[in-house]
Amino acid sequence: MNTKTYFGFGIAPSMFPGNCNIAKRELSVEQAKEVIAGGVVSCLNPSHKASIDVMQTRFGIAVEIPQKAPSVSLQDGDRLVVMGVSGLPRLENRHEYTTQEVLGAKFTFSLFTVTSEKFEDTPEGRKATEAVRDMAGW
Repeated sequence: MNTKTYFGFGIAPSMFPGNCNIAKRELSVEQAKEVIAGGVVSCLNPSHKASIDVMQTRFGIAVEIPQKAPSVSLQDGDRLVVMGVSGLPRLENRHEYTTQEVLGAKFTFSLFTVTSEKFEDTPEGRKATEAVRDMAGW
């Protein structure tokens, strides 16, 4: 299986296959940097330059910045590292954040892994099926 690891600032439902399981795991900054160092496909939007600058200066993370925002279609086994940002204001009539704004913001890293395994074939799915059968008296 030829799987890929992507890196970006967000996710969208359109990135995932129609039927899949998505596992989410929180990462420390060091864990995220380790995954990124293993090689990622950047799905950053170049218009988010101020956030990209913060990523580079605050965390020392350097990834390729595409010419335009890519369209991502995750497949079975693919992973997506997301750097979530909250608390930074929208930039209106300026192009960078102040040091105080960056220090007051919250940054999180998450790893999403896509699998096509059917729910009923997972331990949770088997347990749920068993519970329904017990309730129905099958």
